[in-house]
Amino acid sequence: MVLMPDPERTRRHIGLALYLVGLAIGGLLLLLTFIGIPVATGHFGMLGLMCIGAVLALPAGAMYLTVPRLLDRYDPEPWYALIGCLLWGGIAATGYAAVINSVVGEVIGGSTGELVATVVSAPIVEEGFKGLAIFGVAFFLRREFDGIVDGIIYATFTAIGFAAVENIIYYSRAAGHDALAMTFIIRGIIAPWGHPVYTSMTGIGFGVARETRSVVLRYTAPLLGYFGAVALHAIWNGSAAISDGMGQGGGAFFLCMLPIWLLFVVVFLVMVIFLVRRRGRIIREYLADEVALKNLTTAEVDLVCSAFGLLQARARYGKNGVLFVRAAARLALSKWHTVRAQDTKNSTVSMAFIVPLRQRLAELRAQIERPTA
Repeated sequence: MVLMPDPERTRRHIGLALYLVGLAIGGLLLLLTFIGIPVATGHFGMLGLMCIGAVLALPAGAMYLTVPRLLDRYDPEPWYALIGCLLWGGIAATGYAAVINSVVGEVIGGSTGELVATVVSAPIVEEGFKGLAIFGVAFFLRREFDGIVDGIIYATFTAIGFAAVENIIYYSRAAGHDALAMTFIIRGIIAPWGHPVYTSMTGIGFGVARETRSVVLRYTAPLLGYFGAVALHAIWNGSAAISDGMGQGGGAFFLCMLPIWLLFVVVFLVMVIFLVRRRGRIIREYLADEVALKNLTTAEVDLVCSAFGLLQARARYGKNGVLFVRAAARLALSKWHTVRAQDTKNSTVSMAFIVPLRQRLAELRAQIERPTA
């Protein structure tokens, strides 16, 4: 068995400790806000309504997770990082945001406070805390963060976790005001990709920072992505607030805004598909010399770069086939990062993985080719 080097072990341990502390505090705030307060004030009926909201929101959230998993087919991200982002979005980010937005609304007071909390505080705070999950992966799990596609994947998992828990709250409140059906149609069917699209702007920013050769972009791209996420979030919340304030005319205004929003989502999805295909081309390019070195065959490179390579590898060779494809993709991306770092005379942790990954491929091939008894 080839042992992979872990030059970032200390950094990863520090990141895990910070993550667990942040998750615990956010979880306590979430429980206090949405369970503790109703119990303390005797509003036990709200707990039952939240159960109804959970039945509607959680299965839909789980279904939406299949989309980023399908996009993440060339070099799937590790399950612990994805689950970590999902939990951070659903527990920590919602807990912190709920308390801060409530405080902002109460301090300002009245309808003005509610408007400020919705249009100003919510976009800034929610996108900030969701963005912390992406920053955590990009900084503390750097070798698991390769570029723009990874930024979108981690952002989507974080945002779906956030949206699922937020929808529980919205559905429960709507059920108490006989507006559950309309709320579910808007949040669960018409615009379920709101939070993933907003937060993906931050993910793209961190992805650009990971890929770029520019020192300036390395530090400014995440901030620009975050500002983009806040702007989109504020525009959506603002349009909803305007339509609510317009009374009967609000419905027409919302219907005018909806096609624009859907068009933006379609453009965003087309861009994501382009980026995923680009990653496939990068992997093929950086595996070309592995064929010349006889570390891989042309057929194996075709398998690794196939849209259904993991499924084919599992069907042909079982678990070792999946590990082989993933190791080959990781080798290509490690070489890609190394070349870009050398171009800018920087160091990268990816360089340390190239030789061990080649050894791992040889080991897996031997296991695949070994005849079974």
